[in-house]
Amino acid sequence: MADSPKDLQFREMKDTITELNKLIQTLRETIEMLKAQQEQISQERDNLKEQVDYLTKKLFGSSSEKGVAQIPGQMDLFNEAEAEQDPSLAGQEEAFATEPPADKTTRKPRKNNDDRFKGIPVEKCYLDVPEEERICGICGTPLEKIGEEFVRREIQFTRPKVKIREYYSINYGCPACKTSAGLPYIKKGKDGRAHMIHGMASASTVAWVIYQKYFNGMPLYRQERDWKQCGAQISRATLANWVIRNADDFFRPMYDFFRRELLKRQFVMADETPVQVLHEPGRRAQTQSYMWLYRSGEDGGPPIIIYKYSQTRAGENAVDFLDGYSGYLMCDGYSGYNKLRSAKRTACYAHIRRYLIDAIPKGKELDYTQPAVQGVMYINRLFEEEGKIKKKNLSFDAIKQARLEKEKPVIEGFLAWLEKQSPVKGSRMAKAVTYARNRIPYLMTYLEDGRCSLSNNPSENSIRPFVVGRKGWLFSDRPVGAEASAMCYTMVEMAKANGVNAYHYLSLLLEKLPNSSMTDGELEQLAPWNESVKAEVEQMALAENQ
Repeated sequence: MADSPKDLQFREMKDTITELNKLIQTLRETIEMLKAQQEQISQERDNLKEQVDYLTKKLFGSSSEKGVAQIPGQMDLFNEAEAEQDPSLAGQEEAFATEPPADKTTRKPRKNNDDRFKGIPVEKCYLDVPEEERICGICGTPLEKIGEEFVRREIQFTRPKVKIREYYSINYGCPACKTSAGLPYIKKGKDGRAHMIHGMASASTVAWVIYQKYFNGMPLYRQERDWKQCGAQISRATLANWVIRNADDFFRPMYDFFRRELLKRQFVMADETPVQVLHEPGRRAQTQSYMWLYRSGEDGGPPIIIYKYSQTRAGENAVDFLDGYSGYLMCDGYSGYNKLRSAKRTACYAHIRRYLIDAIPKGKELDYTQPAVQGVMYINRLFEEEGKIKKKNLSFDAIKQARLEKEKPVIEGFLAWLEKQSPVKGSRMAKAVTYARNRIPYLMTYLEDGRCSLSNNPSENSIRPFVVGRKGWLFSDRPVGAEASAMCYTMVEMAKANGVNAYHYLSLLLEKLPNSSMTDGELEQLAPWNESVKAEVEQMALAENQ
């Protein structure tokens, strides 16, 4: 039986509804897809804005990482009990009340002229009355000296000057043997020292060139112009040869000795920074090389600071340099240090805080609800407690105990906070959280020994002179020049770290001429921490000022 027109119309309407439902579903899926794309685009835009703010802050903002542990106008994350004044926590409040208040930051007292110019010789200049005026203007009686009065004080600078010193031997002969003996008897004057310094330069001259470049950051082409102003036509190539050849012969024995002494220690810090070397075999001039820094930790021993040049940043460089070392190693998050299987890694909380500071949105530095601000507060609390402990001048065992009592709970709270974070993928906060989570195995290592450090700041401070100097001389021409720079920076920074005048220490080494045949005991007598070396350098400084 044929369908009636109404049945046909009904089926058509039913099919239309089905098609419309499919269309609606398709449109819904399209809308959801567009929403997801819009969210992705918005997130990418926010990430790019965050990156722009970060780069702008890096370019124009302050580089200081200092911050306050407590945000004004907000509850203190660690003293919430006191802020809430909960009566049920009266016992805890009493415990907090018995704790001494934090020390207020006090300014260092201003130094007077006697402190600022200590050790500089003083020459007294007398302003005398002309002899013809030493007559009383009232009665004409000759005047008598009744004393002296201080008028003023001036700083006088003597400009460096160049002179050529020629050595001649005075010869003596026996007149009797000249006529009677077969051979004449002749005696020649000697100073008992052969000229071992490469080139015509004296020890003080080579020391001055090295001091100017590696202490004052003056490139050789500027020194070349400076020598010309003094009347000496000395090319930068000659200056470079003085540095490279003398450093290789007379600094390398001390350099190797310092490395052996460093490996005997139980606490080492490390860092690295790029350096460009133009003519490396088999490599393009634009290829990046690295200058590594290794130094002793804050263990109370004499500081040791060593620079090491390498063509790559591969972890094998650290393995080779620290071969045989089995103590604690403080470094940043670079994975290449993981190849040091025998060393026990510790985490740098300054790096963790740096990532968190970079993740704080622009203008939200005092917003307690921002996760990055909360993370920074935890790290600030750690540094605050560490500062209080260090001010007490405790023994290393007492420092360990104080850290376990004061700092371990803060780390545990930070770890609990870190576990709850779920930042947006690709954001700076995600990078900060990932960096901190990758450091979790090492976060509590420093609690094992009071001689361990909370951060890698000492090594970053030690590598800074190289970074500053690199802005002036930009690159090294050859690997031998980069190696010489590593040894020269080592000698200069070792002198500075041990409180020795860097120029006079360089002069002392170039006068003593350490060599590879010396024993460690003999080389130790030339180390900057040696008391006899300090006394001799001080005498050299006094003699120069006289």
